[in-house]
Amino acid sequence: MIVKTFGSAVQGVEAISIVIEINVAPKGTKFYIVGLPDNAVKESERRIESAITNLGYRFPRFRTVVNMAPADIRKAGSAYDLPIALCLIAASGQINGEQLQHYTIMGELSLDGTILPVRGALPMAIQARQEGFKGLILPAQNAREAAMVNNLNVYGVTHLREVITFFQEPGTLQPIQVNTREEFFSTQHHFDIDFNDVKGQYTIKRAMEISAAGGHNALLIGPPGAGKTMLAKRLCTILPPLSLQEALETTKIHSVAGKLPVHASLITQRPFRSPHHTISDTALVGGGTIPQPGEISLAHNGVLFLDELPEFRRKALEVMRQPIEERKVTISRAKMSVDFPAGFMLIASMNPCPCGYFNHPEKECTCPPGMVQRYLNKVSGPLMDRIDLQIEVTPVPVNSLLEHTTGESSEVIRQRVIEAREIQIQRFVAHTGIHCNAQMSTKLMNIYCKLDTPSGTLLRNAMNKLKLSARAYDRILKVSRTIADLAAEENIQPMHIAEAIQYRSLDRENWWG
Repeated sequence: MIVKTFGSAVQGVEAISIVIEINVAPKGTKFYIVGLPDNAVKESERRIESAITNLGYRFPRFRTVVNMAPADIRKAGSAYDLPIALCLIAASGQINGEQLQHYTIMGELSLDGTILPVRGALPMAIQARQEGFKGLILPAQNAREAAMVNNLNVYGVTHLREVITFFQEPGTLQPIQVNTREEFFSTQHHFDIDFNDVKGQYTIKRAMEISAAGGHNALLIGPPGAGKTMLAKRLCTILPPLSLQEALETTKIHSVAGKLPVHASLITQRPFRSPHHTISDTALVGGGTIPQPGEISLAHNGVLFLDELPEFRRKALEVMRQPIEERKVTISRAKMSVDFPAGFMLIASMNPCPCGYFNHPEKECTCPPGMVQRYLNKVSGPLMDRIDLQIEVTPVPVNSLLEHTTGESSEVIRQRVIEAREIQIQRFVAHTGIHCNAQMSTKLMNIYCKLDTPSGTLLRNAMNKLKLSARAYDRILKVSRTIADLAAEENIQPMHIAEAIQYRSLDRENWWG
């Protein structure tokens, strides 16, 4: 007897429907799984046998063939346990299996029949809806995540017995109901941290506001304890809130990577990822035998913070260069190629030297001559080219720390950022793939960053006097365009150019003293 149902395989951040069909024939006793299964799928026979027998059902002892199609796509992981178990029980005549083919079913089985969570529930649900299935049956821990997809019945189950009963007595399970919009908007602005937690550092706060408004990558350089990490962690609180489409994209990536909390539904706040400097290039960018998203993809639509930038492996930093430009990363293997989104803001921090106290107003640097330059050179020029703001952070005076006054809250700053972003959205509405000033090409800069005579003269004099590098020119123009947007000015003014020049600390020839 042949019985068929459907599962799902995740490739990249998309899902592909997998046909699972089983034939039990009274010839021999062998058990076969075909269709390019990995070891986890092959080992499912023992888990399924134990789960079925513990429920009082009979595991078929005849010749059994499990086929998983398309046969040229590798089937990985233990999430196929549940559909295979149901098909086995139906194919051996113990339950009616006619309805199995109308559902997508996924779940890992423990030996007593308990159903364990799986990865990639959201893309599975999207695929099930696109192909018109009656519903999706998957572990209860993943149900809320999958239920974010409208017009699809999602059933969360905790035990194999529940699923068997559902197919024998329809109506014993009720679809999970999630109000997507209500859940999304209710937690969008709930942050545990705020910009008014930071004492002093008004210039640096202004620089972070500009970074958020224009989508600019930024580097914070200063001694230990100056507040670099504290400021970076609060950047997400002033970024524009996620749109519903961005939230779904972000949730899909975290779902595939298995990073969503248990019983989670939708990611409603921009992600903030801060990997340790010992991270490998594969973990940072993504990859592996079965390609998985890396930290740059987990930071999609959010912030990637690299603390102590020179301590990262040079190879790991270099592989980020192309994804920063293209806003995606392509992982290629012999038989497959997958794309992971990687549209993130890069915020990095570093000490000015190995001892950390170069340019410190009170403590003396103990590094030998030339060490500051060698330390900075650990970060390549091409990567520096992709950083628009280079901000020198100095320690906060004790008097500022003792003040009881609070600065502007994240909510106030965020409103200005949103208004500046709205200007940019209107500006680039005809340019596909361009959403903020940081993404402008040279051609667009020639259109939207035109300088009047006073502004051009100021920039020329600054380039000559401060001996700024040529790469600083484009960065200053982009940042000054963002400063003008924050001031709601149509044209770039000399004051905008003057402020933008302040944020190119490392391009000054005499910065090293």
